[in-house]
Amino acid sequence: QTEKELQDVVKQQEEKMLQLIDKSGEVMRLKAEVSELKRLLQRAETEAKVLWEEMRGKEHQGDTAYVQERVMLRREVDKLRLLLVEKEDENIRLTDKY
Repeated sequence: QTEKELQDVVKQQEEKMLQLIDKSGEVMRLKAEVSELKRLLQRAETEAKVLWEEMRGKEHQGDTAYVQERVMLRREVDKLRLLLVEKEDENIRLTDKY
């Protein structure tokens, strides 16, 4: 009977491990989705900042090439900032891990 109980306990543990793996996959998928949404939000905020600045400033009003260049440059700066934060986070995780 103890062997049967042991088998039941092992089976329960395996089921719990499978549930955790499933949850882990779901968490990873949700994290990826959150990351994508943050990226899209940042892009929209960047465009809004540049357009708002252009609306306030009169010197380049109507110069769409200038506005597009400003948006592109602002996106590049935001992208580089994000990469820096990601690398810093990765370094922290690695430091904590080891």
